[in-house]
Amino acid sequence: MAKNVEKKSNTKKKRSGVIQFFVDLKAEFKRVTWPSKKEIKKASGAVISFCLLYVILVGLLDTGFNNLFKMFFK
Repeated sequence: MAKNVEKKSNTKKKRSGVIQFFVDLKAEFKRVTWPSKKEIKKASGAVISFCLLYVILVGLLDTGFNNLFKMFFK
């Protein structure tokens, strides 16, 4: 039968808890590739434009169905 061999880890004991969470959080934020202001403006413009178009579409459909139901139930 094979002998059980214990492996000793040479890694440092890691801190746990809230302090380690914030240390890891800071390290992760350094790894993030942040977009430029130009990219943010372009993406924000696209999102706002899409939302406005969607609001207009839903408003037109709501008005259309409202008038349609008024005609049927009048």
